[in-house]
Amino acid sequence: MTELLDGKALAGQVQADLSRQIHAYTTQGHRPPGLAVVMVGDNPASAAYVRNKERACERVGITSFGRHLPSQTSQAELLQLIQGLNDHPAVDGILVQLPLPTHLDAVAILNAIDPDKDVDGLHPLNLGRLVRGEPGLRSCTPAGVMRLLAAHDLVLEGARAVVVGRSILVGKPMALMLLAANATVTVAHGRTLDLFALTRQADILVTAVGQPGLITDGAVKPGSVVVDVGINRVQRPDGSGQLVGDVDFDQVAPLAGAITPVPGGVGPMTVAMLLENTLLSYRQRLSG
Repeated sequence: MTELLDGKALAGQVQADLSRQIHAYTTQGHRPPGLAVVMVGDNPASAAYVRNKERACERVGITSFGRHLPSQTSQAELLQLIQGLNDHPAVDGILVQLPLPTHLDAVAILNAIDPDKDVDGLHPLNLGRLVRGEPGLRSCTPAGVMRLLAAHDLVLEGARAVVVGRSILVGKPMALMLLAANATVTVAHGRTLDLFALTRQADILVTAVGQPGLITDGAVKPGSVVVDVGINRVQRPDGSGQLVGDVDFDQVAPLAGAITPVPGGVGPMTVAMLLENTLLSYRQRLSG
């Protein structure tokens, strides 16, 4: 019987544990951890993600330093804001909500964040720490996938893992984390020849390309673990919207040994890992 990897339930457990830890610090007289989420413009999807993150902060006792800026904000203005947050003594984590408006240089903005406050794990220093296997802040979505796999006692050592997608946000750090867990990892992408011949060999298949229904029953190995990172909004025949992943869940679930739903799989774990990274940064700041 297929095992459902319920990220929503696990994220609730993680957040409850974080809340207890933060309460212990504040009852000892310490300030609460602080997270600054920076959003530029009025992208509706970004606004929804930011609201979700800010509500999660409130649930666990993290102070939210939201910075919602107009779409015409200049590169210099945004860099000045980032520097101010770097210097802010009550801000432990900084996240810039992507995508940014096209006139802004996202790479330069992300690189301007203090690596020790980079709770999205995207600064070159933190990515380098991941490559070297050193402690550091990790990219939230791949870290959430790893926590979800561990919670279900799924064996990674010696497994053949295929990651479909090579973004710096998910695909590349996901591959590195699986490699660190002693899986044998292949990264596939839009230029991969005969993609499904590759995915059919995977004991663990992670897909993060943003293409609805890309992975069907003919693309997976029976009994494999299928992790769907894709979040796509599609239109139902009646005109209403629906969130789906990269995996055709109805086709693949009967074949898989374990599978994540969309929504309710990886997404909640991403937010939980963001909060956990903020607490980690906070602890380092208190001890320093």
